[in-house]
Amino acid sequence: MERQAALDKRITLFVLTWPILIETFLRMFMGTIDTFMLSGYSDYAVTGVGASNQYVSILILLFQMVSGGAGIIIAQYLGAKNSNKASNVALVAIMFNLVFAVLISAIMFAFSEKMLMIMNLEREVFLFSKEYLVIMGSFSFLQALNITISAILRSYGHVKYPMLVNMSVNVLNIMGNAVFIYGLYGMPVLGVKGVAIATVGSQTIGVLVLFVILKRNVGISFSLTKVLKIPKVEINDILKSIYKIGGPSAGEALSYNTAQIVVTSIISTIGTYALTTRFYVYSLMFYIMMFGLATAQATQIMIGHLIGAGKKDEAYKTCIRSLKLSIMVSFFVAIVFAIFGKTLLGLFTEDMNIINLGSILFIITIILEPGRTFNLVIGHSLKGAGDAKYILILGLLSMWLVLVLMSYVLGIVMGLGLVGVWIAFAADEWLRGIMMLKRWKSRKWEEKAVASKEENYITNEDELLQTVN
Repeated sequence: MERQAALDKRITLFVLTWPILIETFLRMFMGTIDTFMLSGYSDYAVTGVGASNQYVSILILLFQMVSGGAGIIIAQYLGAKNSNKASNVALVAIMFNLVFAVLISAIMFAFSEKMLMIMNLEREVFLFSKEYLVIMGSFSFLQALNITISAILRSYGHVKYPMLVNMSVNVLNIMGNAVFIYGLYGMPVLGVKGVAIATVGSQTIGVLVLFVILKRNVGISFSLTKVLKIPKVEINDILKSIYKIGGPSAGEALSYNTAQIVVTSIISTIGTYALTTRFYVYSLMFYIMMFGLATAQATQIMIGHLIGAGKKDEAYKTCIRSLKLSIMVSFFVAIVFAIFGKTLLGLFTEDMNIINLGSILFIITIILEPGRTFNLVIGHSLKGAGDAKYILILGLLSMWLVLVLMSYVLGIVMGLGLVGVWIAFAADEWLRGIMMLKRWKSRKWEEKAVASKEENYITNEDELLQTVN
C-alpha cells in the first residue's frame, strides 16, 4: 500500500514533466555541443554525422517498439494495481529488446556502407558518415537497453533517474569528444570516429548504472533465469500486447524517419549547402519542440495509469489540458528562435548562404511547431490509451502523400528548394495533428486499453498462481 501511495504521488503532470524536460534539454544540448565541436573540425563532418544519425534514429525507433509498448502496458497494469504483471512485462521487454538489438547490431556492422549509399552523399560526407555509422550501429544494443530500462523506470514514476543517468552520460560523452577531436592528453585526433567511440563508452557506463537503479528502486533484477520462470503462455500474451501497441507506434515512427531519409535524398540534389542548412536548423528546432515532447511523454504515462484505473473522463481532460499548455509554450519559443535565428546559426558557421536560408526556415517554423505539438501530445495520449493503429495508418498516408510528395513538388519541380521542403513539413504536421484531435474527441480510444480488457484474466491468473504456491 505504501509503495502504491508513493507511486500515485509521482503520477502528476508537473512531477513527471520537469525531469523529462530537463533530460530532453540535456540530450539536445549535448547534441548541439557535439555539432558545435565538429563544426570546428569540418562542416562535412557535421553533415556526415547528421546523415548517419537518421539511421541511428531509425534504430532507436525500432527499439522503442518494445520499450514504448511495454511502458504503456506497465503503466496500465500499475493503474489497475497489478504490480506482478507489470514486473513480468518489464523482464520480458528487456530480454526481447536485447536479443533483437544484438541482431540489429550485427546487421549494421555488415551493411552500414550500402545503407548510406542510398542518400547520394558527396564523397567527403560519405566517408565521415561511414566512419560514424559503423561504430554506432555495431553497438546499438546499448541504446536498446538504455531506452527500455528508462521507459520502465518512467512507467513506475521514477522519471528523475533516467534524467540523472543520461545527464551524466552526456557529460562523459562531451569529455570524450573533446579528447578525441582536439587530441587532449596526447590522444590521437580521431574526429568523427572519436565522437562515436566516446558515445559508445559513455553509453556503456549509463546502461550499467540503470540496471542497478532498476533493481534498487523498482525491485526488478534482470536475469535469463527469471524470464524463463514466467509461463510461456504469459510471455506470448505479453509480447502480443507489446506488439499491439508498440508495433504500430514504431511503424509510424519508422515511416517518418524513412520518409526523412527520402527527403534528405531530395535535399541533397539541391546542394550540400542545403543539406548542411537542414541539419543545423533541425538540430536547433529540437529546442522548440522539447517542451511539447516532454509534456507528451508525461501525459502518456498519466493516461496509461488513468486508463488502467478506469478513469477515462479524467484521461480525456488530461490530454486537452496538456495540449493547450504545450501549444502556447512551443509557439512562444518558435517566435524567439525566428527572431534570433541568424545569431544562433552564426555560432556554427560563417557561411552566409546557410545563415540566410536557415533564418527563413525558422520563420516557417513558427507555423510548423504548433502543428507538431498537436502530433506529439495527442499522439502520445492515443498511444497511452492503446490506440496506436490509427496513428500508423494516418502517418503512412500523410508522410508519403504530403511530406515526401510535396517536398519533391515544391522543392524540386517548383524550384522553392529547402523552403518548399519546410512548407511540406508544416503541411504534414498540421494534417496529422488535426486528424488526431478529431480522433481524441471521438473517444474511440476508450475501447483499446490492454489492462481493462484483461481484468478478468488477470484476476483469475493471480488466483491460480496463489493456489499453486
